[in-house]
Amino acid sequence: MLDDSLKAQLGAYLERVQQPFEIVASLSDSENSREMLDLLQTITGLRSDKITLKTDGQDARKPSFTLQRVGSDTSLRFAGLPLGHEFTSLVLALLWTGGHPPKVEPDVIEQITALDGDFHFEVYMSLSCHNCPDVVQALSLMAILNPKIKTTIIEGGAFQEEVETREIMAVPMVFLNGSMFASGKMTVEEIVAKLDTGAAARDAAKLSAKEAYDVLIVGGGPAGAAAAVYAARKGIRTGVVAERFGGQVNDTLAIENYISVLETDGPKFAAALEAHTRAYDVDIMNLQRADKLIPAAQPGGLIEVQLANGGVLKSKSVIISTGARWRNVNVPGEAEYRNKGVAYCPHCDGPLFKGKRVAVIGGGNSGVEAAIDLAGVVAHVTLIEFAEQLKADAVLVNKLKSLPNVEIHTNAQTTEITGVEGKVNGLSYKDRATGADHHVALEGVFVQIGLVPNTEWLKGTLELSRFGEIMVDAKGATNVPGVFAAGDCTTVPYKQIVIAAGDGAKAALGAFDHLIRSSVPA
Repeated sequence: MLDDSLKAQLGAYLERVQQPFEIVASLSDSENSREMLDLLQTITGLRSDKITLKTDGQDARKPSFTLQRVGSDTSLRFAGLPLGHEFTSLVLALLWTGGHPPKVEPDVIEQITALDGDFHFEVYMSLSCHNCPDVVQALSLMAILNPKIKTTIIEGGAFQEEVETREIMAVPMVFLNGSMFASGKMTVEEIVAKLDTGAAARDAAKLSAKEAYDVLIVGGGPAGAAAAVYAARKGIRTGVVAERFGGQVNDTLAIENYISVLETDGPKFAAALEAHTRAYDVDIMNLQRADKLIPAAQPGGLIEVQLANGGVLKSKSVIISTGARWRNVNVPGEAEYRNKGVAYCPHCDGPLFKGKRVAVIGGGNSGVEAAIDLAGVVAHVTLIEFAEQLKADAVLVNKLKSLPNVEIHTNAQTTEITGVEGKVNGLSYKDRATGADHHVALEGVFVQIGLVPNTEWLKGTLELSRFGEIMVDAKGATNVPGVFAAGDCTTVPYKQIVIAAGDGAKAALGAFDHLIRSSVPA
């Protein structure tokens, strides 16, 4: 199952295993079970002095296997083969079970081990989902560190009947003690914070006690990371407060247009942004949402950023780089059927619609790329575009039109997403040229119609465009002294990673120029 190169890499990793543990497999006579047995025999063969394989497991989910430290009550189960994007998750689980320390902050580990109660997590994932590994790895680590936490990771393709019974139409999907807990990408810190109800108050107190910054950056995407690096290199006190470091880049699959990086993917790029930022003396405060901006009361005074948890940060200058999010189509049925047929990530959720009929709303690059990707998985794709023609690049449009299972409707206005028994069953649209109403029977709808700036919290404080974007000048300055902005949340055209990074650097230089000029006596 694993080629020689992968076996060599895996063997090198398994040398880090320090404590003995068992792999207990529950198998049947299916092909999937034979493949799992082959994989597990390979793993134990590479480190037989520390890892023992047993095949007498009696779990109802077959094939599956648990990782169990000898003399411990840990309970981590993989149901289905953890390959594809999840192979890294398997390797990390093997290392952590074997005593290799995780790269997690000590206070987070302390929070995990202190959680008290009975927690049984079930995580549904797909092997092509680039958002799933973070959730899988987080809940795997929690099960390994705390015996009161049990985690079962379920590969949806291997347990399709179970997926359909539980009406799972988006991944990652997490159940806690049989009830839906969360869906979508989450970090271990986010999961722990959701379980540890006192964490927000403790965080708020710690954040409010911090000294004032010279530059405080709100947002940790490409613009925020670039701003932090450029500010820190000036030798000034720099902080980054972010809801999710990496921002929307985390949800991007292929990145092939960032100059000097031939090809990468969003999660790798986001990790590189954070690593580069941490290489400097930058105070990173992750998983924090800004709630209010309070300008300085007088020239040269401190600007305040109030956080959703009640904490308050102070700084001599602020750079806003909160980015943007997917735009909703805002028609009846969209909210009602979200994660029940309405989806926003074709790469994550597309495999769940294998052999089914879906629609893509949006004819720009994102929409056309989504339709092309989905056409290779689903039975049929209907693309709905409001404008009179597709707005995507010609090469993408030509590719789309060459596919036999794709139907394109331009000059079409989506009016409703319909459903029955809690699941999507169709989409209604109006022909804008004739006024005729049409209905398409299908099982899934992927919304790909652009972005909305994350600036609602700034209304009444900064000057915004009619689209909600922050108005900035050539140096990234806003209409409020000492406040700068960069990236997709601003009026700068062309929302691209490379442009956001450049604007972040420019805003940092602008903020530094503001600081040195405002510190000179009149």
